Amino acid sequence: MLEPKKTLLLRLYQVLCDYSDAEHPLTQAAIISVLSREYGLEVERKAIGRNMSYLKEMGYEIVSTKQGSYLEEKPFETSELRLLIDSVLCSRHINVKYSKDLINKLIHLGGNNFKPHVKHVYSVNEWAKSTNCDFLLNIDIVDEAIEAGNEVIFDYNKIGEDMQLHKTKTHIASPYQMILHNQHYYLMALNEYWHNMAFYRMDKITNMRVIDKPLTPIREVEGYENGIDYGQIATARPYMFTDTPERVVLKTTNNLLDEIVDWFGTDVKVTQLATNEIEIILTVSPNAMEYWAMQYGSYVEVISPASLRTRLKEKSAEIAKKYE
Repeated sequence: MLEPKKTLLLRLYQVLCDYSDAEHPLTQAAIISVLSREYGLEVERKAIGRNMSYLKEMGYEIVSTKQGSYLEEKPFETSELRLLIDSVLCSRHINVKYSKDLINKLIHLGGNNFKPHVKHVYSVNEWAKSTNCDFLLNIDIVDEAIEAGNEVIFDYNKIGEDMQLHKTKTHIASPYQMILHNQHYYLMALNEYWHNMAFYRMDKITNMRVIDKPLTPIREVEGYENGIDYGQIATARPYMFTDTPERVVLKTTNNLLDEIVDWFGTDVKVTQLATNEIEIILTVSPNAMEYWAMQYGSYVEVISPASLRTRLKEKSAEIAKKYE
């Protein structure tokens, strides 16, 4: 379908976005060819030059050389788009269809010359992905609820033997924030039935809607009188348990310090005890530390609190019995 020439200014900008960069400048002849092939616009060289000047006057950074013209500044650098695309590709909480759609939008931002650099994105079907089609809709609903200051109601699900989501219970909650943690999105919300803070996996929520009831202000929730401490959430709750963080003392070796910082951040106290042996003091969820210490059991000893040390001892004995 032929387009009216009054669209030339817009189409010229799109051609520069899609086909030009410093390594691929476009001559006027090349621009005319693309305009004719893709948009059915037949234009003269002087029209290209005139409209190119209009774009420059409007503030667009267009560089013209003997080899041709190109748009110097684009919304994203190639490396930035690669980072965003790879993030979508490896994200487990976005299903295959949404992943493909979002990746195609990002590729389009990079222009025609960007496409050959991202051939690997077509392997999206091979990645482990959520089957929940409500995920992106849930984000919009949570945003709406937080903005309106209202509660939400939703079904929470678990994976069954058929590898599909199955409802466990309906929850009513006061939503406060969505948090990306350990490659999963969580809804941080007050469970209105139990009246405790919970972290719900967004990809396990279905049938969510906003209800006409004011949410409980977060400063009225025990432990959150000063609002949300994002630093504590990131480091003191590595598995998003909701118990109160406590002072924990560990004994381990120097070569595990990298792992500890990766999990708990740099706000830890380190004391050298002996050659290649250190003491670590940190504040963390005891439930999370139980899981973490079991994972690194051969390299870590929990010194305190005594209650956590006892739980680990009992858990280790249970595991040992399975291998007798």
